[in-house]
Amino acid sequence: MNKKKGSNVERELLHMFFRHTWVATRVAGSGSTQELSCDLIAGKKRKKYCIEVKSSKKTVIYIDKKQIENFMMFSDIFGLKPVLALRFNREGFLFLNPKYLIDSGKNFSITLERDKKKGKKFSQFFEK
Repeated sequence: MNKKKGSNVERELLHMFFRHTWVATRVAGSGSTQELSCDLIAGKKRKKYCIEVKSSKKTVIYIDKKQIENFMMFSDIFGLKPVLALRFNREGFLFLNPKYLIDSGKNFSITLERDKKKGKKFSQFFEK
């Protein structure tokens, strides 16, 4: 995903949180370094999430293992629940616990088919 498209997808998700009366913010510089980070932080009362956003035209998304390790460490340090926000073209966002990623060697991956089985829509994941 190119930087501009990634930023647009992050903004789209940010506005989705606002529409559902959540407080959310984009993390400055996310994705520009390999340091500990995430794309968005969102919260509502006692619910606090660290969110990594991925989007693809293809039916598989690959994520560097180091990026996921850093993401998980970041969420742990700040006491946030980690969640992946995945958007495959024409499918809308589905939200997934990182434990459902598939170890594919150098990377972790998630397929559209697996995301549809394990992922949840916004209201199912955040408003339960």
